[in-house]
Amino acid sequence: MKFIIKKAASLLITLVFVSLLVFLSFEFIPGDPASSLLGTQATPEKVEALREEMGLNRPTLVRYLDWSSGFIRGDMGTSYSYHIPVKEMVGGKVPITLALTLLSFCFTVMIAIPLGIYMAKHAGGRLDSFLGVLNQIMMAVPAFFAGILLTFFFGLVLHWFTPGGFVSYEVNLGKFFSYLILPAIAIAIPKSAMTAKLLRGSILEQSELDYARTAYSRGNSTNDVLWKHLLKNAMIPVITFLGMVLADMIAGSIIIEQVFGIPGLGRILLTSIANRDYPVVQAIIMILAIAVNLINTIVDIIYHQIDPRIKYQ
Repeated sequence: MKFIIKKAASLLITLVFVSLLVFLSFEFIPGDPASSLLGTQATPEKVEALREEMGLNRPTLVRYLDWSSGFIRGDMGTSYSYHIPVKEMVGGKVPITLALTLLSFCFTVMIAIPLGIYMAKHAGGRLDSFLGVLNQIMMAVPAFFAGILLTFFFGLVLHWFTPGGFVSYEVNLGKFFSYLILPAIAIAIPKSAMTAKLLRGSILEQSELDYARTAYSRGNSTNDVLWKHLLKNAMIPVITFLGMVLADMIAGSIIIEQVFGIPGLGRILLTSIANRDYPVVQAIIMILAIAVNLINTIVDIIYHQIDPRIKYQ
């Protein structure tokens, strides 16, 4: 329990620093939101009046405290460009990016765990060498490039789906997930290759330890030793890595959304950056930061439960 409390406290402190960094970073970015909104109509008087209306003339610390306290209450501010609550703008996009991230993670686990185990069981053989080469190729392919290839082959050649098409989860849940399958596979390809390689190496490393030799000497078969002894210990570093993979997939989902034309957080983030719509950008970055840090904290807690020898540093 002490470990969990310390990790929770660490999470809160981290998020406070992240929120401060996110807010202050936009203070030092060249350009002015008021001038950007006024465009060619901007005059010193109009810019000053709009800054006053938007509250940009208030002290930085006051604006940060208002923004952060509002965010905690669920008030993410108002979009500079669309004049509507940011919560309404991003609220419908979060489930899309979240669904894509989780689907990508599921594909990664479904591919990587069986592949890693199979490669470890046949280590040194021809098939292992072939799979090793294939694994290296998969790791070298960026997710966005894999997405382009999948779009070309399945969309333009086989016509299995319409590139750029999308069906909202509010309209048809089945079709919604069908449009996420290829983007999820594109994200999962390099991650599953990395995870499989790590698992293979971890199993082989455990098989060289004394407890594994003892298990073999007692007449246990290779499968018995693998499933009853090796896999539990071999999965410890893999679980940590999968936590990192899941956190990284959030950013990967935002990138791949642009390739497949998925209206998730990625599209609105890029649009808001271009329009200097800072409240929207700040809200999305904070949502991503919370998700990433929460995942890492949960993984650390799970890791600690699996191996109690781990101490809080």
